[in-house]
Amino acid sequence: MAIYQLKTTQKIPASSEEVWDFISSPKNLSKITPPYMGFIITNGPIPEKMYPGMIISYKVSPVLNIPMSWVTEITHVEPGVYFVDEQRVGPYAIWHHQHKISPIEGGVLMEDIVTYRPPMGILGRIANYLFIKNQLKGIFDFRFKAVEEIFGKFPS
Repeated sequence: MAIYQLKTTQKIPASSEEVWDFISSPKNLSKITPPYMGFIITNGPIPEKMYPGMIISYKVSPVLNIPMSWVTEITHVEPGVYFVDEQRVGPYAIWHHQHKISPIEGGVLMEDIVTYRPPMGILGRIANYLFIKNQLKGIFDFRFKAVEEIFGKFPS
């Protein structure tokens, strides 16, 4: 059973409150998801802020423009610090995504840790090697740029 992790960090020149307000609103997910994914929240009116136990369902088209359902649950929230979403229905055997922010000099450090296991055993491991890990990296690269457009570049 192969389990993989993707870790990303980004320094953001904004306050913790500004960054938390943005990342804790499910309505902002589409702003940081590549357009080719066709991301659409499907479970009707959604609250402005996430909370533990919140279920978010959406359609995404990550491969060959084929739409698929994905359902995540927000399992943990410490306001202003972190939240965790876990897949309940979707393409992965395991999906656990921790979003964490912490104040640093001049802004905020945002860290993401995605722990995942593709489905289908050995075929999933091959798929991860061939395209899944690169696709996830591409999604987070897009998000990095989108967050820079929203909050600005962190000074070097």
